[in-house]
Amino acid sequence: MSEQSADPETVLLRRGEVHSPADPFATAMVVERGQVAWVGSEGAADAFADGVDEVVDLDGALVTPAFTDAHVHTTATGLALTGLDLSDAPSLEAALALVRDFATARPDDRVLLGHGWDAARWPGGRPPTRAELDAATGGRPLYLSRIDVHSAVVTSALLDLVPGLGPVDGPLTADDHHAVREAALAAITPTQRAEAQRTALAHAASLGIGSVHECGGPKISSEDDFTDLLKLAAEVPGPRVIGYWAERADEGVAKARALGAHGAAGDLFVDGALGSHTACLHQPYSDAGHTGTAYLDADAVADHVAACTEAGLQAGFHAIGDAAVNAVVEGVRAAAEKVGLARVRAARHRVEHAEMLTPETVAAFAELGLIASVQPAFDVLWGGEDGMYAQRLGAERARTLNPFAALLRAGVPLAFGSDSPVTPLDPWGTVRAAAFHRTPEHRVSVRAAFTAHTRGGWRAIGRDDAGVLVPGAPADYAVWRTDELIVQAPDDRVARWSTDPRSGTPGLPDLTPGRDLPVCLRTVVGGRTVFVRPGE
Repeated sequence: MSEQSADPETVLLRRGEVHSPADPFATAMVVERGQVAWVGSEGAADAFADGVDEVVDLDGALVTPAFTDAHVHTTATGLALTGLDLSDAPSLEAALALVRDFATARPDDRVLLGHGWDAARWPGGRPPTRAELDAATGGRPLYLSRIDVHSAVVTSALLDLVPGLGPVDGPLTADDHHAVREAALAAITPTQRAEAQRTALAHAASLGIGSVHECGGPKISSEDDFTDLLKLAAEVPGPRVIGYWAERADEGVAKARALGAHGAAGDLFVDGALGSHTACLHQPYSDAGHTGTAYLDADAVADHVAACTEAGLQAGFHAIGDAAVNAVVEGVRAAAEKVGLARVRAARHRVEHAEMLTPETVAAFAELGLIASVQPAFDVLWGGEDGMYAQRLGAERARTLNPFAALLRAGVPLAFGSDSPVTPLDPWGTVRAAAFHRTPEHRVSVRAAFTAHTRGGWRAIGRDDAGVLVPGAPADYAVWRTDELIVQAPDDRVARWSTDPRSGTPGLPDLTPGRDLPVCLRTVVGGRTVFVRPGE
């Protein structure tokens, strides 16, 4: 992401493939004053060539709407990109070696930050002990978040910075985790935070992401972190940042407005995560003798939804386990009885993650107008017969998770995201993950998945006029180098007519697993170029 002078007011892109429902065979597009002005054929483009400030020869490249990542932790993403990443560590021993090397390379850091360990994937299945981390860091403060960011392991020196916590060992969860995370993040300087935010937004732009939904909150980041990010996004060319602040009820409404947030939503925790055994379940975990952790009940959800609806703000919740999702549904329904179903539906309240759904809760999402903000890469990482879901829940329950097709059939709007740094920013990989879900009955078409990752994110903030390349829409688009375009259906449930070229359905890249994903050449937000691949 680079500082740029003002881009040309009018641009003609031609000799490419423009993905637009306005013209499924479009090869050209005109952008004027930050909006799409026209899409159409190469022959008709001649009429515009003399009246624009710039003509871009696409040379066969694909132009699509820019992606929207509907669930991001921007500073944490930047810290993961610039800090210690343990997501590829194949064993505990390898992870400890990476910690030692990182500590040696960063002698001046007040606190060492790392992310991404997953003991469930390591031989032996255990996380590092506090003593092992003390030895690896030479006794310095260290915070290492688990891949789901719902638990962490730390050193004794970091525990010393949290009064009253004591010499606990093992992964920290719930309030203890929030306390050590707050202490670790408080040690980051404003300069480090700004560097992390710039790094994350630049990386997003390089992947064709034009908007991110920042999920902040008092237990996740800080008010300064949140407002500094919104200020940075407003001042420096890059992806749009739509902020959500996760604080409850009347206090949350006032704070969200004061901070410039779009809603009192995002990671307002109803429960935790499956990997950390803190997602709240109806039946006990298969590998633990409990049902997880409930942070909010249906009454608290109802109060928050009613307060947000009355204030004209989006409410939203983090809910993963089936008991947590049920609490959200019961609470939203109770709020609808108080303030009116039509008003609740119009507010487009959100549920983040929504992994463990039943036919009843899917139907309730549709009834209540809830947005499902979901992360298909979770299935890639944790799904399958031998994955973490199966370890935690057993194979039968694990197969029910992330039912994207059922949500779409019920008419529930989907907005795709990454929950970065939990899973990487990777929009085409996300589309592929939904289209080739490990459980076949949960798969959706590439076209539906693409829509959920472009237009879906805009709809989730109440905008139905964006995320698509049609006249009048914001000129948020990306240019891609890719192979031949097809209309792809991963199974027989998509009617044959829709995959026939004569149907006029716009094509998309072939995302069959194993094939190369498209490469982003340029990203444009509001008509302003925010990324150009070097050499292009």
